[in-house]
Amino acid sequence: MTRNAHDEARELIALGEGPSDAEQAWLRAHLDECEACRQYAEAANGVVRTLRSLPLAADSRLVRATQMRVRFHASRLRETRERLWLVGMACLGVGLSATLTVPLLWRLFAWMGERAGVSTLVWQVGFLFFFITPALAVSLLLLARGTHLTNNGERSRQGR
Repeated sequence: MTRNAHDEARELIALGEGPSDAEQAWLRAHLDECEACRQYAEAANGVVRTLRSLPLAADSRLVRATQMRVRFHASRLRETRERLWLVGMACLGVGLSATLTVPLLWRLFAWMGERAGVSTLVWQVGFLFFFITPALAVSLLLLARGTHLTNNGERSRQGR
């Protein structure tokens, strides 16, 4: 399907200020030559001017409802930001704690392995088990809890 110049001009007129400089130059040249498209552009500009000159007043109920929704959304964003800050601080705390305790635990396990007379591989596996088990347990608990109990059980009530 081929488009003719008049259809393309009307599409560019409908875009208003959206077309690129090259498209606007082509449109001005086309409007200089084509009376029908020039009248269409003048009519479209007249409609736009009329619409812009009309005062719009929102109903007070609409304003209150909009304000309520904006405040609700702002509080949700604030809660999300606070939660993310807490998660960040928890991650920082866990990272610092792990950085400080891992070398000490490694030495403790090495010492206990040496005192007990077990091979290096045995006490290293014990260390890995001791180090990874709490994270796996918490992960399983969070997975079992799921996302259906977030926000004071709102989603779980909706799902029933």
